[in-house]
Amino acid sequence: MVSPRIGSGGGHLSSLQAWYGEPMIDTTPFLVPPGTPIDLSMIDPRSTGSFDGGKKAGRKLHDELNDRLELLQETLYAQGRHRLLVVLQATDTGGKDGTIRSVFDGVNPQGVKVASFKKPTPEELAHDYLWRVHERVPGSGEIAIFNRSHYEDVLVVRVHELVEEARWSRRYHHINEFEKMLADEGTTILKFFLHISKDEQKERLQARLDDQAKRWKFSLGDLDEREHWDDYQAAFGDMLSKTSTDWAPWYVIPADHKWFRDLLVSSVLVETLESLGLQFPDATEDLTGVEIE
Repeated sequence: MVSPRIGSGGGHLSSLQAWYGEPMIDTTPFLVPPGTPIDLSMIDPRSTGSFDGGKKAGRKLHDELNDRLELLQETLYAQGRHRLLVVLQATDTGGKDGTIRSVFDGVNPQGVKVASFKKPTPEELAHDYLWRVHERVPGSGEIAIFNRSHYEDVLVVRVHELVEEARWSRRYHHINEFEKMLADEGTTILKFFLHISKDEQKERLQARLDDQAKRWKFSLGDLDEREHWDDYQAAFGDMLSKTSTDWAPWYVIPADHKWFRDLLVSSVLVETLESLGLQFPDATEDLTGVEIE
């Protein structure tokens, strides 16, 4: 499987990558090539790919990648030219919040923003479904993370039949064109589907119920959604197949092992940012001979 060129940069090895070295893990087996049929039941959510170092070694590598990501994000922000959009989708308890906390630990919050798209408000429902999304995309020098996203409009609305099929099925094309416009205007887009098993979801829901400090995360509605597991798996499969593109690729992240989930997402992010040729900008003034007394 060959990874497409992502965003603007075309694989240029920056001085940052030369300093840190090559990517630590092969991410290409987890990439969804455009138009590839996806059956999630055939993808092992406990897989660790070709990485055989185990949990301890995986966490060590993740810590190193986090240091790399911290510097890359600082450079992205200082240069103020590139934009990065990170989309996270998953079933309930899939680990979106945990991924954000772990992967982006230590980055400067001034240049990173998180948007969460929940049930639309009356004002949002009065507009097209992408209206509320566009204003949350990243500006120059920013990383924007979507914790759920515009993809809810081909997932929840499909599973619960909130709109007719003829309407939601058109949205794959809308979304691809929307993301193409963002990419053409300078936004690099990475999309991660955090793939967990039904048994793992059961364990995580039970852990929330049993832990007083986590009960605030538990909702009886989660049990209702769990009843639609197979329908959601089919909807996720179509989403991955129909909207993974050269300009906005999907990665299926085996996420039963949280440490490997974090390692793999971090690897893709670092690999992509290093391909952009990021550089700290020169001073805007002539500082020759300036001394601090």
